[in-house]
Amino acid sequence: MWRIFLALPLILAGAAYAQELTLFAGGLRESGTKEDSRVWAFEYLHPLSESIAASFSWLNEGHVPGHHRDGQSMQIWGRTNILDRRLSLAAGIGPYRFFDTAESSSAGGFSNVHGWGTVGSLAATYYTDSRWLYQMRFNRIVARNSFDTSALMFGLGYQLEPVPERGPQVSAPRQSGKTTNNEITVFLGQTIVNSFSSERDLAWALEYRHGLGRHVDVTLGILNEGDARLVRRSGITAQIWGVREVLSSDRLVLGIGVGPYLAVDKYRNSTSGEGGDRNLSWIITASAAYRLTQNWDARVSWNRVGTNYDRDTDVILFGAGYRF
Repeated sequence: MWRIFLALPLILAGAAYAQELTLFAGGLRESGTKEDSRVWAFEYLHPLSESIAASFSWLNEGHVPGHHRDGQSMQIWGRTNILDRRLSLAAGIGPYRFFDTAESSSAGGFSNVHGWGTVGSLAATYYTDSRWLYQMRFNRIVARNSFDTSALMFGLGYQLEPVPERGPQVSAPRQSGKTTNNEITVFLGQTIVNSFSSERDLAWALEYRHGLGRHVDVTLGILNEGDARLVRRSGITAQIWGVREVLSSDRLVLGIGVGPYLAVDKYRNSTSGEGGDRNLSWIITASAAYRLTQNWDARVSWNRVGTNYDRDTDVILFGAGYRF
């Protein structure tokens, strides 16, 4: 089910153009009940040519009554630039992998529903004389076996490469070497259970990262999610990553990783108080690292753990890494 996200390293490896990061906020309406909610998102956009781009987004659809839904999407965009390239008009479409915390009659009063939808978007982006940009976007999400939404969002974005001329950039220096050689990172952060009460506890992790290619890393790690009352889970993670340096400084590295998570949950067992149940889940991570020195970096990672027994979590981690 993660094949689409595994394509991200190929996108990064196949193009060498300037990238954009944008943070969005706005309002949403659910199509059936006409209920309103706030919505926010962040997006990484990677131009493939003057008129075509690809993007990865993490979208939070707020709190529609009885549902807390969010997810990740990848879109392909067609766009045209007008007004001396100050204004870019674009249309995008792509798959949406959603995670919905929904009301349920099961124990705990909720369930974690996973599924697929389609997100279609219209966007107007204004480029300033600096790297900053402003965007207005309309999103329409049609979700299989879930509810449909329409959202209007406003975004503030930044071009990650130097800007020789106004407008969306389509050329940048090609990254000459691998993004990563080897790296060991120690993390500390917080686990948030995807329930209506959002139970929390301290989390920690240890990760080894190795670069396979210019834009492809693999990681092997240990994750301990603490004791958030609904979960007391720890295990081993293995992920493949699409990664890229921000070439204007070579200090900032962005990446998306996905892979299996083999964990033991002490609160999921057949006999109360005895042992735990091993379970294979999936973990998807958005991560950013800033290189402080030649060997040391600071890293932040947002992990989403997807389970098959209604115990999804978000694990937000901050770490210090040693590169060698």
